[in-house]
Amino acid sequence: MDPADPHAHRAQAFWKLAVGAVGVVFGDIGTSPLYAFRETFAGHHPLALDRLHVMGVISLMFWSMMIVVTLKYVTIIMRADNKGEGGSLALLALISRCAVDRRWTSGIVILGVFATALFYGDSMITPAVSVLGAVEGLAVAAPAFGGLVVPVAIVILVFLFSIQRGGTSRVGAFFGPIMIFYFLVIATLGTISIAGDPSVLWALLPSYAVMFFVLDPLAAFLALGSVVLAVTGAEALYADMGHFGRKPIRFSWLWFVLPALMLNYMGQGALLLRDASAIENPFYMLAPEALRLPLVLVATMAAVIASQAVITGAFSVTQQAIQLGFMPRLRIDHTSASTAGQIYIPLINWLLMTMVILLVLTFQNSSNLTAAYGIAVTGAMFIDSCLLAVLLFSLWRWKWWQAAPLLALFFVVDGAYFAANLTKVPDGGWFPLLVGLIIFTFLTTWAKGRKLMIARLRESAMPIQIFITSAANSATRVPGTAVFMTSTPDGVPHALLHNLKHNKVLHERVILLTVKIADEPYVADDDRARIDDLGRGFHRMILRFGFMEDADVPAALKRIDVCGGEFRMIETSFFLARQTLLPSAKPGMAVWREKLFAWMLRNAESAMEFFRLPTNRVVELGSQVEI
Repeated sequence: MDPADPHAHRAQAFWKLAVGAVGVVFGDIGTSPLYAFRETFAGHHPLALDRLHVMGVISLMFWSMMIVVTLKYVTIIMRADNKGEGGSLALLALISRCAVDRRWTSGIVILGVFATALFYGDSMITPAVSVLGAVEGLAVAAPAFGGLVVPVAIVILVFLFSIQRGGTSRVGAFFGPIMIFYFLVIATLGTISIAGDPSVLWALLPSYAVMFFVLDPLAAFLALGSVVLAVTGAEALYADMGHFGRKPIRFSWLWFVLPALMLNYMGQGALLLRDASAIENPFYMLAPEALRLPLVLVATMAAVIASQAVITGAFSVTQQAIQLGFMPRLRIDHTSASTAGQIYIPLINWLLMTMVILLVLTFQNSSNLTAAYGIAVTGAMFIDSCLLAVLLFSLWRWKWWQAAPLLALFFVVDGAYFAANLTKVPDGGWFPLLVGLIIFTFLTTWAKGRKLMIARLRESAMPIQIFITSAANSATRVPGTAVFMTSTPDGVPHALLHNLKHNKVLHERVILLTVKIADEPYVADDDRARIDDLGRGFHRMILRFGFMEDADVPAALKRIDVCGGEFRMIETSFFLARQTLLPSAKPGMAVWREKLFAWMLRNAESAMEFFRLPTNRVVELGSQVEI
């Protein structure tokens, strides 16, 4: 291949991304055959193993994938990227930035935040259910090892969470080839089984799904609660769009992943029509006895990769939530010098690991866990449909007669899935709802508390021009630069007032610096800084960063040479105000939420670490605020 040929280079990059997408994006949906078909027939609402039900379920799975994954996510929602980034929060930021009708914004924000909260519930269940579902093959391949399923699953999960610190780029190179091999294996096993009963191919017709609902409506409705397991991971396609791009993901799905999954599901169906006893674990029963143990190994690797994708997604969503002001600052480590998106958040990693292991120990098998699984997924999908409705009407300006039929289809499908999963709340569906509610409380408390705190600080702030006129004449000026970090871009920062009160000096150059996070993933260097000269050596500076970027203040300052020359860190001091909250009866938030906010504020990572400030150049000054 000619290295100078741009077309060849583009094609090579495309194939590389398409293979990478198979490895990361489709892990979750790719491991669904481990349990989805079995659960539909032998789960919480068992179905009779006859031709009507088997063909009806295959038809439902196929058309669910076509409507939910292919049409809704791959064709429509993935067009709504926020400068390349996807996911509920990126979509929310895009709608908030462009929304014309502000009346709807607060309701949309609440929906988007709740979808994010449900995603954390999903991040806990996916590793547990995928790894357990794969390791349960041990009991099929070697019944003597049946008692080792839970201990082996826990060992694999502890190992998986332990390697996060080192970053996944080295391991990630193998993900694509392993997942491609996995999909080829499950497609081959499915094809061999279909050859024994080719009539199952007719199940691709929608008439079989319709017939299932007409002849057995209650069973069909309850079956939806398990059929949805076949499309879990659809939202991951959208969330991971920033890493691989829309076209490689779409190509991999339509031409490789979707056919492989359907061949396997139809193969499981054909097997059950021949041998009803295979319902114990139809995925593993597709393989000849001698190949079941190797299949357990391949499936376990696929399950680990699926879990990895969800953990990476949890880190990415947490970073977005911090930058968009829904979470306190947390320590974020970058595991790759070349890839900005590869991050590791210790707190989230160990919390997830603890919850995943508790889930495995509590629920014991993948069948019990699937009851908890559906609610988080269907809830997030339903919310995405609500956000899509706003997107079509407010941003893309679709005519109502174009958008209404499409939205009606999505709301009927998502609503039916969500309703069917509500029947599983007593069996385990309560778990993601409880987790979602707790995280939603944390996210909204932080956002509201921060807003109130900034408003209180603004109320008590002195106008800057009055301060400059009085202080510049009376205070002694000393050489160097003082950077006062402030969350409000007007008034005098508390740290500046305290510094003058205690030290009675002002530096020759005083920068009042506010860091703002934009509603877009990246900000160009040319748009990074806005500087106002306030006179007498005082400057107001606003630095803008995207919600996927690191807020590296010293690096940004080094690129600025206006406002009195370049910034030399050896001559620059950074002054931070550390607020102590005093819960009060002032109208604003309930006292328990004020106490929760105060606790979150105390435990947030310090601004010094978050903004990458040099540790030996920082002065922290305390102040008390009532909210």
